[in-house]
Amino acid sequence: MQHRRGALLVALALALTGVFATTLAAPRPAQALTTEKATARPNEDGGDGVIGGMDTRLTWEGTVEPGEEVTSVTLTLPEGSTFDGSTTRITALEGLKRMDVTGEAVPAGSSITVNFDQAIPEGSLLRLEITNMQFPSEGGECVVSGSYVSAGAEHELADSKPIETIANTPLQSIVNWLDEQPWVEAWNSNQFLGMFLKPQLLVTSFSSLAPGWVLCLGIVVAAYPFAIALGLLFAMLKISKWRILRAIAVVYINVLRGTPLFLQIYIMFFGLPMLNINIDNNLLGIIVMAINSSAYLAEIFRAGIQSIPQGQYEAASSLGMNYVQTMFTIILPQTVRRVIPTVTSDFITAFKDTSLLSSVGVMELMMFSKNLTTVTGNITPYVAAGIFYLIVTLPLIKVVGIVEENIARSERGSGPRPKRRADVADSAAAQMKEATDAC
Repeated sequence: MQHRRGALLVALALALTGVFATTLAAPRPAQALTTEKATARPNEDGGDGVIGGMDTRLTWEGTVEPGEEVTSVTLTLPEGSTFDGSTTRITALEGLKRMDVTGEAVPAGSSITVNFDQAIPEGSLLRLEITNMQFPSEGGECVVSGSYVSAGAEHELADSKPIETIANTPLQSIVNWLDEQPWVEAWNSNQFLGMFLKPQLLVTSFSSLAPGWVLCLGIVVAAYPFAIALGLLFAMLKISKWRILRAIAVVYINVLRGTPLFLQIYIMFFGLPMLNINIDNNLLGIIVMAINSSAYLAEIFRAGIQSIPQGQYEAASSLGMNYVQTMFTIILPQTVRRVIPTVTSDFITAFKDTSLLSSVGVMELMMFSKNLTTVTGNITPYVAAGIFYLIVTLPLIKVVGIVEENIARSERGSGPRPKRRADVADSAAAQMKEATDAC
């Protein structure tokens, strides 16, 4: 009984082995045309992306297998794509020899059929370059599929690897509109204008550079309160009665004002890591900007303090105030009012000096501009960065002018008078005029 059971199991195993062998040996449908690759030319102005809804070039390549011929190829893209208005270039290589092949391309929305005037022989590399076609506006992964005709029969074409496309944004729509304007074409035809003020690149640069501009503002706004505190401290040390404190302040101020900010940045960014002091680049940028600005602010505050007449000190002393009380209640409030224009000008300088941080890899405005200029080969991103700087500096310059004018007018005694006194003076002048007329 056991012998029969063992024989039965052996027979079943052999039968299963035969089934598997037959399955593995069964012929699989062969592809007469093998898809090699499908790529798209970047159409992003200032970038290397493929944007949907914009004209680009699709390049498809396939290989005709041995013993086969291909007479027609149809390429199909996802819904929303269009081949309408496109032009097709056919290239067929038989080994290293280029074949003289022509054909007719028939676009039909999201697909295009190319019929060859002669069959593409076995072993040939077939390339189709389709220009002025568009991928879907919503972007995403686009797979090139389709079919081909071989030996009078239509076969399914193997899908290509996905082509990554970017959604068409309102900003890109503006660029598209500019591309179609005759005046833009005429503008860009001028070598200088096209290199420094290309309208399409100027529009895209504003969007690309915005993060760097925000970082610039963040660095200088975060650094300046610390710079003011340090500057005021060293200004007080410089006018101190103690010689050692004055010496410390003089060395600090003169060294920082007498050496380039570029050198200070390099010492902080490359010297501190050698001392095993590792700080985030953005935070280190804030620190170095605060220290540098504090030296200039120290001199501004010192000059402002020493511009207050000595009589102010004597008057405060006569009221029984000590030096600290006199300084914080009498002198510094007047000093702040006088130095506001100069401090604002220094803030503008500090804001522009953040551009030097790009030399050590801080992704601020000029670093973004440099990267974009490298990609595009155009200087327009630097001009866009200059406009970003002007957005901040021009209003501040106007504010400085207004403050200086008000201070000067106030010191001349020609400032606005209180309303009540003005009314009394005007009434007295009117009465005097009436009396004069009566006489």
